[in-house]
Amino acid sequence: MIPLDEARARILAGLAPTGPETVPLAAGWNRVLARPIAARLTQPPADVSAMDGYALRAADAVEGATLRLAGASPAGKPYAGTLGAGEAVRIFTGGFVPAGADSILLQEDATAAEGHVRVNETVMLGRHIRRRGLDFAEGAELLGAGRRLTARDIGLAAAGNHPWLTVHRRPRIGILATGDEIALPGEKLPEGGIVSSNAHALAALVASCGGEASILPIAPDDPAEIAALASSGGFDLLVTTGGASVGEHDLVQKALGRDGFVLDFWQIAMRPGKPLIWGKLGAVPVLGLPGNPVSALVCAVVFLLPALAKLQGLADTATPTLRALAGVDLPANDKRADHLRATLTPGEGGVWIATPAARQDSSMLAVLAGADALVLRAPFAPKLAKGEPVEVIALAALGV
Repeated sequence: MIPLDEARARILAGLAPTGPETVPLAAGWNRVLARPIAARLTQPPADVSAMDGYALRAADAVEGATLRLAGASPAGKPYAGTLGAGEAVRIFTGGFVPAGADSILLQEDATAAEGHVRVNETVMLGRHIRRRGLDFAEGAELLGAGRRLTARDIGLAAAGNHPWLTVHRRPRIGILATGDEIALPGEKLPEGGIVSSNAHALAALVASCGGEASILPIAPDDPAEIAALASSGGFDLLVTTGGASVGEHDLVQKALGRDGFVLDFWQIAMRPGKPLIWGKLGAVPVLGLPGNPVSALVCAVVFLLPALAKLQGLADTATPTLRALAGVDLPANDKRADHLRATLTPGEGGVWIATPAARQDSSMLAVLAGADALVLRAPFAPKLAKGEPVEVIALAALGV
């Protein structure tokens, strides 16, 4: 068995980001930039008013003064003249500040009548003006490559006048469940069989992280059929479930070996999920997950999510963790890194309390579905008392 961190590093080292493609701005959400975005204009393009009111000179805007209204400057229709002494221009939020003006009098601090405006409160120099380039200047980098785009980023790209974005192509992930005993949901179960949950759970995870998943037909325990389905091609990563252990019916390595599969490693010092395969089938990386549903999904969190991040060109592939306090006493750990399914409840001072489920069997998908987090326990970690800090992976934040 190899250590978990070494396994993850070797997986990531064997992957490269997908190539770039151009998509409309509206399709850019949750995609990862392949090239940085620079501003194509200056924002705002001129000094503009931050409020509705009157543009004027601060020297004229003393309490009690009366100024002549020379015109108006609504957004999109700038005042064409130059403001003179004793004059004001009616202005609205976003309107260009006229030449000669240096401040804005709020409309609630003024009284307008018969072509004049009375100043009811003295105005400070420069008040309520957004200067040209306050947000960004033309040519400034707005968003860097390797960034997953949020709704805020889409708005910034739009403000920078970008109708198109260059992003990494969505990675294509093939998902192949194996085993004579499994059937897809809704199909007739074979005698002694079970419903296959892994493929759909993994496909949902892939989609939530920005990939494109293809669920392949279930492969029976026949090396030739496993090899044929695995070689159907066109994938950036092939993920198999089941057949990764050492039993007579654990055939993935044997089946793929017919087509030149090269094994990098097998078996990891972790729980759940010890029998995990990593290698290459020609140019296609292959991640072989265990068949137990909890093992498959925990391994997907630990290894598939960082792999998807690498394939999409994300600058940071680390799985985010947070600190919590143990809700119960935890025993000393053995040689395998443990991932305890746990609930999170708020404690004093906003600190989360992580309480592992009483039963941690790797077949119990209901326990995983009801969990909020995985409590991480390093190999040979000493026993831990209730209330002591633990590191956890929050599942909902990852779309799991």
